[in-house]
Amino acid sequence: MRPARLFAYGVLGAPLAAAALPIYVHIPKLYADSFGVSLTVLGIVLFAARLLDALVDPLIGAASDRARGRRRLVWMGLLPLALGLLALVRPAEGTDPVFWLIGALALVYAGYSISSINYYAWGAELSATPALGTRLVAVREGCALVGVVAASIAPGLLSPDAAQGLWQAVLYWLPLLAVSAVITLFAVPEASRARPVRHEPLRDVLGEVLQNRRFRRLLAVFALNGIASAIPATLVLFFIADVLGAAEREGLFLALYFVAGVLALPLWTRLSDRYGRARSWAASMVLAISVFAWAFTLGPGDDVAFMLICAASGIALGADLALPAALVAGLVGRRDEPLSAGGSFGVWNFVTKMNLALAAGLALPLLGVLGYQPGATDADARLALAAVYGLVPLALKAAACVLLWRHADWLEPEPEAEPELNNEAGADMATEAEYGGLKS
Repeated sequence: MRPARLFAYGVLGAPLAAAALPIYVHIPKLYADSFGVSLTVLGIVLFAARLLDALVDPLIGAASDRARGRRRLVWMGLLPLALGLLALVRPAEGTDPVFWLIGALALVYAGYSISSINYYAWGAELSATPALGTRLVAVREGCALVGVVAASIAPGLLSPDAAQGLWQAVLYWLPLLAVSAVITLFAVPEASRARPVRHEPLRDVLGEVLQNRRFRRLLAVFALNGIASAIPATLVLFFIADVLGAAEREGLFLALYFVAGVLALPLWTRLSDRYGRARSWAASMVLAISVFAWAFTLGPGDDVAFMLICAASGIALGADLALPAALVAGLVGRRDEPLSAGGSFGVWNFVTKMNLALAAGLALPLLGVLGYQPGATDADARLALAAVYGLVPLALKAAACVLLWRHADWLEPEPEAEPELNNEAGADMATEAEYGGLKS
C-alpha cells in the first residue's frame, strides 16, 4: 500500500486519541479540583460508567459486522463524541457535577465506541498480510501519539488555568477532527468485498470470538498489561503535583512520554518484522518494568529523574500501542481460523475499557482509604500515592510479560508472502478481494 494511503488511514487516529486523553487523564483531576467531587465518588462513577460502556462494546462490534461498510459507522460515532467531549469539560452552571459527569460520559463513550471499533476493524480488514497489518497499526498509532502529545501540552499553553485551558484545547480539537475525518473517510476505500455481511445472532458472533483459544490468551495478556498501564495513567497528574511538586510541568512530562513513543514506533515495527510481534512486545514490557520501578523512589525536586523515566517508558509505550492490535489483526486474517473483525475489536475495546474502569474504581478509592487527598502535603499520604502509582503496576506487567513469552510462538500467525499488486487487466480476483480493492 502506498505511504499516502497508509497516512490517509492513520490520520484519524490523531483526533480520536486526543479525545481519549482528557477522558482518562484530565477528567479525574478536573472534577476533583474544580468541582469538589471526592475521590471515592469519582472512582465509583468512573468505574460504573466505564463498566457499562465496556459491556456495550462487544455488542457494538458484533452488530457492526452485520452492516455493510465501516465508513458510515465511523461517521455516526463522531458527532456524539464531539458533543459529549464539549459537555464533559464544561459542565453547565447550576447543575450537579456528578450527574453532569455521568450524562457527558455516556455520550462520549457511545460516540467513541462506535467510531473506534469500526475504525480499528476497518484497518484489520485492510491487512492482507502480517507486514501490512503491522504498518497500518503503526501509522495509526503514530498519528494517535501525535494527537496525544498535542492534547497533553495544549491546555497548559492555552491558559494557566487548567479548566480553561482544557476547554480551549477541545475547541481547537473540533476542526482537527473534521479535517482528519474527511481525509480518512474519503481517501481510504471500504474493504467490504473482503468480508461477507454477518447475519448470525450477536451472541453467536461473540461466542465465535471468545471460543478462539489464541484470542483468549492474547486477551489475558492485554488485560494484565492494560491494567498495569491504566493505573499510572489515572494517577499521573496527582503524582506530578503532590509527589514531585511540579504541577506546572505536567504538560512537559506527558509530552516527553508520548513523543518518545512516537519516535520508537519505527524501532518496534522493525523488531517485530525480525523477531515477531509477540516477542518484541514482551521485550518492551521488560524495558517498562526496568525503568518504571524507580518511580516509587522519587520525591520533590526529582524532575530530571522523572523525565528520564518518562522517556524510557515512552519508548516501551510505542510497542504497547502498535503490536497488540497488530496481533489481533493477524488473528482476524488467519486462513485456518479467521475471526470477525468487528466482534474481535468489540471485545478488545471491552477489555481496554475494563482496564481503565478497574484502574479508576480501585486506585482512587484505595488512595482515599490510605488517607490521600488531592493537594496532600504530609509524608504518609505522598507515600501512599507513590506506592499505588509506582509499585502496583509492576507486578501486573511482570505477569503479563511471563504469559506473553510462554505463548509467543502460538500467538503469531503463520507468515505469508506479500501478494503482488498490479493494475493489469485480468488480475487475480482473489488477490483483489484479499486487499479489499486497495490495489496500488
